[in-house]
Amino acid sequence: MSGQFNVMIVGQAGRLQYEGVLFAVSLARSSPGVKLFVAEPQPNALWERDPRIRDAEIRAIIEDHGATILPFETRHFGQSYPYGNKIEALAALPEGEPFVFFDTDTLVLDDLSRVPFDFDRPTASLRRENTWPKIELYGPGYTATWKALYDRFGLDFDRSLDLSWPDEHWRRYLYFNAGFFFHSCPRRFGQRFLDYALTIRDDPPEALICQHFDPWLDQVALPLVIHSFGGGRDTLPPGLLDGSVTCHYRTFPLLYARESDAVVQRLEEIAAPHRIKKVLKQYEPLLRTLYQGRGHKARALFDRNDLPAREQAIRNRLKREGFWMR
Repeated sequence: MSGQFNVMIVGQAGRLQYEGVLFAVSLARSSPGVKLFVAEPQPNALWERDPRIRDAEIRAIIEDHGATILPFETRHFGQSYPYGNKIEALAALPEGEPFVFFDTDTLVLDDLSRVPFDFDRPTASLRRENTWPKIELYGPGYTATWKALYDRFGLDFDRSLDLSWPDEHWRRYLYFNAGFFFHSCPRRFGQRFLDYALTIRDDPPEALICQHFDPWLDQVALPLVIHSFGGGRDTLPPGLLDGSVTCHYRTFPLLYARESDAVVQRLEEIAAPHRIKKVLKQYEPLLRTLYQGRGHKARALFDRNDLPAREQAIRNRLKREGFWMR
């Protein structure tokens, strides 16, 4: 089970550096024994601008809360597909040490060490919608699309199916949000993740010829990687990650619109100290939504006990009412 493990997020100039401050502070307050690495892409020809965190105070806050800023090289993705950072950064983590990756737009609400991770049986977030594949009128369908990928990598497609859902229902097929995932070795997991993602991007099976991989490439490859390491849907108790221990809020307007009172309180508590507030107010979505009170006005538009089934409906209403920012 869990034992000692490392946590990784990606931090870089722009939105992620401000989210990274919130993640680092929330982790330090709730899980003082957990080591955080903030993986930072280094400038090269794959980036139009220097992607590093150049604000000295933001770097200092992150490090003062016990985190290590960990440089890594992007060799395959970079500016053209920044979601690839989570794949390439794994090579920089300590080899053979269990890790948990989180998207930076996550808050830690409780002690991560109480989550019973089985690092030999990885999984990822089931807080997802049917975003990929997009099924065309005349096919191929879900079965043909996913089976083509499992066949390409020599994996047992039938073992991945959830037979409680009918054929051609998207939940029958292994699919995750890539907001968190874990394994016993970041190098092994990362190399396979990279190999699968590059194969899908550069040489997709014929059944995927009409599919788009931007921005879904990481979420297409991830279930295959997890399956290949003996993981699956149900290797964690439900309700902990993306629940009582962590919250993947996605954007600050979405946080206020749909998350629990405990999540809102957590955000406002960790963002209140003057040193933290001074840097976070530089980011306009936090300035408007959190510090100028627009988040609570957006929150009043929604009943948390009767939210729209689709996230897009929440986004659309926030946009109509003038509260959407990212």
